[in-house]
Amino acid sequence: MTRDAHESFMRAALVLARDAAALGEVPVGAIVVHEGQIIGRGHNLREANQDPTAHAEILAIRQAASALGSWRLCECTLYVTLEPCPMCAGALMLSRIERVVYGCSDPKGGFLGTLADLSCHPKLNHSFEVEGGVLAEECSELLRSFFRRLRASKR
Repeated sequence: MTRDAHESFMRAALVLARDAAALGEVPVGAIVVHEGQIIGRGHNLREANQDPTAHAEILAIRQAASALGSWRLCECTLYVTLEPCPMCAGALMLSRIERVVYGCSDPKGGFLGTLADLSCHPKLNHSFEVEGGVLAEECSELLRSFFRRLRASKR
């Protein structure tokens, strides 16, 4: 897939991240693409649902699996604005995703290369491709501005 295509899909994930921010959620958005079509969408809903597993990636994976009628997302790519955490990286491995493209790295929780890399662990039965840094500055700035506003509102 071309860099332009990756950026186009990442922009769709950024729209979802902005939707999350508007709800007071940490602004992370994710989409799942199959054969060039978006089949799963999600943004963080942990606060709204009071559910620690309601991450953007998990919600997008669930919607994609439902759309395909299968838990196996073998020919799918997940686009997400922030590098996935250990839980989401595990779900991506278990879903048999083919590729993950993320925006900015997560120095406190990223498990696709920053703190560890679950995408290619030699003892796991599945691995997947990872590409980071797509629209990284835009993704990062969305998170920085969200947390700046949050800190300011608590003063």
